[in-house]
Amino acid sequence: MIPRYVQRIWESSLRVVGSPVRLDRYVLALMFATLVWGLTFPVLKVATASLTGIEVSALRFLIAAVCMAPFALRVPVHTWRAGCVLGALVLITYVAQAFGLEFISSNRSAFLTSLNVLMVPLLGIALGGRPSWLVVIAAMLACAGIGLMSYDGGAHLWADSATVLGALGYAIYVILLSARAKAHIPSQLATAQMFWMALMGCLWMVWSSGMDGIRTLPSRVDGEIFVGLLYLGVVASAGMFFLQAFAQRHVSAEKAAVIYAMEPVFAALFGWLWLSEVLTMRAALGAAIVVFAVVLSELKPASYPPPT
Repeated sequence: MIPRYVQRIWESSLRVVGSPVRLDRYVLALMFATLVWGLTFPVLKVATASLTGIEVSALRFLIAAVCMAPFALRVPVHTWRAGCVLGALVLITYVAQAFGLEFISSNRSAFLTSLNVLMVPLLGIALGGRPSWLVVIAAMLACAGIGLMSYDGGAHLWADSATVLGALGYAIYVILLSARAKAHIPSQLATAQMFWMALMGCLWMVWSSGMDGIRTLPSRVDGEIFVGLLYLGVVASAGMFFLQAFAQRHVSAEKAAVIYAMEPVFAALFGWLWLSEVLTMRAALGAAIVVFAVVLSELKPASYPPPT
């Protein structure tokens, strides 16, 4: 019922004022990445029943780094430097979210994190860029749509501040990735990011869990959790970071941020299908707004023949 409702919104939005909508392969690649990341929601639900968020993050990036190891020897020094900066920004986002989730609900965290969709075009303007007004409006709509899906109140000063800081870190990451991706081979840039994130994540896990936590780690990873970690590491991290580094060579940061707003939409859909979570009409409306925002960001002005 609900997915059919969202589908009707998508189909009707494709006919907006006769403007052509062209979803090229790079946009579709980023949309596929958000689908894969959306599926991580139920996987994380299962994994965090036995592991902490820090342990899950460190292990997924460690698995991803092992997958990317064949590319490591060919990574040049300038790519290692770029990967360190980009990897640190992503890890800061994970750390800030993990801290915030100790005090606020996952819904509120999702809403505050979604502010990065709006931060990207605003930062672009502040840095002298001139994003399309359609993309700016689409970013505002996407942020509002995610707000309808997830906002539930329950303010906490420090947790809210940390989560917004994480959103800012990811916004800067998206901008830097679009700016730097063309200067690097996608597989090498993804490899450098994974290795740095695995290193920093493992150090953080040892510091946070202590040696007692590390010793009990194998006994807390059963077969189901191990398969989930493989999905998180191999598919959602190694595969999608490569896809992201490849596609953002051709997609602006502002447009990419709007596309990434599809992640909570897919997360809600998979949560409904897999975990039997409730998908309210308000959440469905928010999801439809996000879908419309993505379509809007792809609109091209209609061209008219010159007057004769």
